[in-house]
Amino acid sequence: MRPPRAEASPGSRVRQPFSGPQRFLLAGSFLITLGSFAVLPYMSVLLHQRLGLGLGTVGFVLAVASLIQFAGGAVAGPVTGRIGLRRAMLLALALRTAGFAAFVPGLTSPALAVGALLLVSAGAALYLPANKAYLVDGAPETARPRLLSASGSAFNAGMALGPPAAAPLVMGSPGVLFSCVTVLFALVGAGHALLPSEAADRGEGTRAATPDRVPDAPRPGPSPFLVTVLSVYAFMFFQHYLALYAVPRTSAAFYGAVLTGYAALLVVAQPLLAERVAALGYPAALRWGFGAMAAGMAAIGVGGHAGIAVGGALLCLGEIVLFLKNDLEALARSASAPASVFGRQRLAAGIGAFASGVVGG
Repeated sequence: MRPPRAEASPGSRVRQPFSGPQRFLLAGSFLITLGSFAVLPYMSVLLHQRLGLGLGTVGFVLAVASLIQFAGGAVAGPVTGRIGLRRAMLLALALRTAGFAAFVPGLTSPALAVGALLLVSAGAALYLPANKAYLVDGAPETARPRLLSASGSAFNAGMALGPPAAAPLVMGSPGVLFSCVTVLFALVGAGHALLPSEAADRGEGTRAATPDRVPDAPRPGPSPFLVTVLSVYAFMFFQHYLALYAVPRTSAAFYGAVLTGYAALLVVAQPLLAERVAALGYPAALRWGFGAMAAGMAAIGVGGHAGIAVGGALLCLGEIVLFLKNDLEALARSASAPASVFGRQRLAAGIGAFASGVVGG
């Protein structure tokens, strides 16, 4: 007698291909992040060295921009509820395009450069929640993990490639760099204008087309908002302060290789693990995620090339599990529209990052 057939694993289920609008949004997410991170990591250098702002002023400007970018996510829900997801993304991209365009004359005007940065930050605050909400709009619940993990991979790939792509231009020809980024955002925005409006217009259900819904049955575990605060708080210690620990013990080149490997692992592993992460119960996901982060920190604490490399890989696993599961759990528990949910999650991430910077510093 043959043994009974095991149940199909999450990864073996039949997968529906992404729709055309979803594929466009994923490609657009990569291009948008590529353009943003071709500029934003160098902003302190441009404001201080080129425009002559004092470091204290630069720090204040960047703090305000970060506050707008993260805390501003809380207004994404009301805005998208009033004007719709596609229009919210178009408004966000218009703000960011105008901001990057203003940097070109702003290279000789500190006031204009600061205003341009704040415009870019306001656009980012609105775009990400609307983008994620549009991705899951009308999609069945089983498709959310793949969609959100693919979105995360697209964003992380752009973040990894943006700074090295811009390095040859950022100091020598910043006007050319900002002009190229402006054109990129204008083209991506034009593509967004061709997207269908919402799920109701596409005939794909009403889950996200209506502003409110009945949440799923109560689930065990703490609030996803609070867990996101704690997750980002713990993760940002690695992000902010690893260089201070790793470079003296290894080298700057090895540290750069660790960051590159981390980004590559995140981009590749996130979609591969998405359905397995979704299948975990929330308490189990928290144990796996925070356990991987704790083990990663311990491995880094051992020091040396092997400890830092292994620690980085374990922290990457913790990020994949916690960040994706928190978003999925927040969606499942909330009666609000997805854009509001993702906006609150963005706010939680900002609180965690701010607390980590203050306590770690």
